[in-house]
Amino acid sequence: MPKIYISIGSNQDAERQIRFGVKQLGYYFSDLSVSQVYESEAVGFDGDNFLNLVACAKTQLSISQVDHAFKEIEKAAGRVRGEAKYSNRTLDIDLLLYDDLVCDKPIKLPRGEVLHHAFVLLPLAEIAPSLEHPIEKASYQELWNAFDKKGEQSLWAIKFDWESAL
Repeated sequence: MPKIYISIGSNQDAERQIRFGVKQLGYYFSDLSVSQVYESEAVGFDGDNFLNLVACAKTQLSISQVDHAFKEIEKAAGRVRGEAKYSNRTLDIDLLLYDDLVCDKPIKLPRGEVLHHAFVLLPLAEIAPSLEHPIEKASYQELWNAFDKKGEQSLWAIKFDWESAL
């Protein structure tokens, strides 16, 4: 059964949205596990801080079906499509990896943000440190160790309350 890695983020009622998104992912996928939750400043626009994490799960769904499930969860969370790339998000769920598949269609995998954004690479390195990037041929821990941490964004782990009511 394919293993997938998922990026989850929000900066609009973020704690509630993150809890909602992870709960919904649990309905679609098996063996769901999550990284710590990280808070980061908005990049590319003035906005509230984001909460981000990476989840790992197993699925029997195709890439297209996984992507469709993510869009349904985002829609249920109130996300409106067609927003600017750098803007507030109720809930943003992206497929980062589908096993070690490299492809451009139906979506580009591995997702490019893995190598360019701390809020994706750090939680991925936390949850899968020895897993190797299928193109870079380096582990996610090695990629994080080499990452320019003086770059665009501050990032810090937070204590997250998973038990609060949705």
